[in-house]
Amino acid sequence: MNRTNIFRNTKRLTLATLAFAFSLLSASASEGEPAAVKETPKWETSAALGFTLTQGNSDTVLVNANLISLKEWELNELSTGINGSYGEVESAKNNEVLRGTAQYNRLLGKTDSYFYGKADLLHDAVADVEHRLRVSTGYGYYFINNDKMKLSAEIGTGYIVEKLGGGEDDYLTLRAGEKFEYNINERARLWQSTEWLPQVEDFSNYLLVAEFGVESDLTEKMSLRVSLQDNYDNQPAPSRKSNDLRLVTGIGYKF
Repeated sequence: MNRTNIFRNTKRLTLATLAFAFSLLSASASEGEPAAVKETPKWETSAALGFTLTQGNSDTVLVNANLISLKEWELNELSTGINGSYGEVESAKNNEVLRGTAQYNRLLGKTDSYFYGKADLLHDAVADVEHRLRVSTGYGYYFINNDKMKLSAEIGTGYIVEKLGGGEDDYLTLRAGEKFEYNINERARLWQSTEWLPQVEDFSNYLLVAEFGVESDLTEKMSLRVSLQDNYDNQPAPSRKSNDLRLVTGIGYKF
C-alpha cells in the first residue's frame, strides 16, 4: 500500500472516529438522573462591544463585538461563543473577522477527567482565510477545578477544512491545548488558553492559537474586558504574514 493510500485510509478512519466520538458525547449528554429530578440547565450569557487593535497582516483599529454563553449541569459542560470585528485598512479592503466556536465536555463521573468535542469556524478577510473549519475530539483533565481557579489540559485528534489564498485544503491534525481561569476577587478575573494543531502528515504545517484576558466588574451587570489574542499560521496564504496579534477591549454586559 503506497503512502497516498495510507493517508487516505487514515483520514477515513479518523473521520469515522470523530463521528463516533461526537455521537457518544451526544448520547452521554442525554443520560443521567430520571426526568423527575432533572433541573432545567441555566445559561450564563454575556455580550461585549468595543475596539480591536491589530498588528500583523494589518495595523488598524476595528469595531469588535462578541457573545459568550456557558452552561453546566450534572456531568456536562457546554460553552459557545461568537465574535466579529470590522474596519478599513490602508489598501481600502474590508477588514472582516468572524469566528464561532462551541465545545462540549462530558465529565467522567466524579473524577477530574472528561471527553470533549469542539468545533471552530473562522473567516478572516485580511489574512485571506475565506473559511477554516476545525473539529476535534479527545481527552481532557482538570488539574485544578474549584470556584477560585481552574486549570485543564486536553489532547486529541481533529480535522481541518479550509479555503485560503484562493486554494482549498483539508487534513488531519493532532490537538494539544490548555486553559486557565482565575478569580482574583469577587469583581475581577483573568483567563488564558493555548491550542497547538499540527498536521498529521506534515508537522511543519501547524496552527497556534493563544489568548490572555482580564475582566473587571463595573456594576452588577457591566464589566470592562481586555484581551490579547494571537493567531499563528506557520503556512499562511500567499503574501500574508504568519502572525496576527489582536488587542481587544470592550464593555461587557451579563444577562
